Amino acid sequence: MLLIYCPHCLEHREEEEFSYGGEAHIVRPLEPEALNDKEWGDYLFFRTNPRGIHHEMWYHALGCRRYFNVTRNTLSYEILETYKTGTQPTITGDNP
Repeated sequence: MLLIYCPHCLEHREEEEFSYGGEAHIVRPLEPEALNDKEWGDYLFFRTNPRGIHHEMWYHALGCRRYFNVTRNTLSYEILETYKTGTQPTITGDNP
């Protein structure tokens, strides 16, 4: 089981309290009506799914009910950091 630190509640909680929300930092197109079907499909359905460092969005469903981001190593499942939505991660790249 993972212990996840919620940057809003300021405490570690069990994984069961949270819901995974997908890849973090996906920017909505500024002019969605200008996209063709392929571009719109790419935005909606395709994600990077890397091996190694990945930035994810999580929701604290049984706690403060707020979204935040997690930097996690997908090979080891280790959570490297959590940070509030709207801010940038301090860990980037392929290795911490």
